Amino acid sequence: MAGELKIDVRRKKILEILRRDGQVRVSQLSDALGATVVTIRNDLDALEQDGYLERTQGGAIQTMKNYYNLEFQRRKQEHMEKKKAIAAACAAMVRDGDTLFINSGTTTYFTAVELKQRKNLNVVTNSISVAVELGGLPTFRVILLGGDISAQYSFTYGEDVKEQIARYRANWAILSVDGVNPGTGVTTYHAEESVIDRVMMERAEKAIIVADSTKLGRESFSRISALSSGTVLITDRDADPTLAERIAREGVEVQLV
Repeated sequence: MAGELKIDVRRKKILEILRRDGQVRVSQLSDALGATVVTIRNDLDALEQDGYLERTQGGAIQTMKNYYNLEFQRRKQEHMEKKKAIAAACAAMVRDGDTLFINSGTTTYFTAVELKQRKNLNVVTNSISVAVELGGLPTFRVILLGGDISAQYSFTYGEDVKEQIARYRANWAILSVDGVNPGTGVTTYHAEESVIDRVMMERAEKAIIVADSTKLGRESFSRISALSSGTVLITDRDADPTLAERIAREGVEVQLV
């Protein structure tokens, strides 16, 4: 266990140096971290496989995935299987040709992966990760909303984003959130994104909240909206049945997957 921790710490330091400098050399890392050249090469190979960097002769360079998504990659690992099941159920509700608003978050990222099975979707998103994931599909039209960038959390926000959303109408607003609580409603940690989420809900026919069971009963920093009819909540079967029932009483269609 101690050895594994040492590897994790060393690789985290490599990514920190890479983020600061944009590139690293094997010899530089060997000296800085007190590890052999062979060990550093193995570290770089493993990090490249995970998409964090690109290997070069004698070192490595930063990738866009590394620059934008270090925090995102960490959060993606939390409750991953539950999020994937929720994402599959959400994607199953979408039909070919639909127009979607999608916000940022790890569960909406997994939903985007599942949506690749659809055709002719129009996707309007403030999530850099979702836009990158879906932007190359030939039958999709993907619009990344332009505005201020949160590099740490990989989304755009601000008045420019809000004004752009108002130009569109969507069949679904698919939202990843941090809290779903009877009485207080739907909340998020990011105050700057709560406004964006609210406008997406207003401009869509229906909203789908994709949230694993750890988000139920929780109230996060910034309120997005009240719970209401016309909203679908997709969560996992570990959800507290009493909480799920109370949420359903407020008009929300609750799906357990």
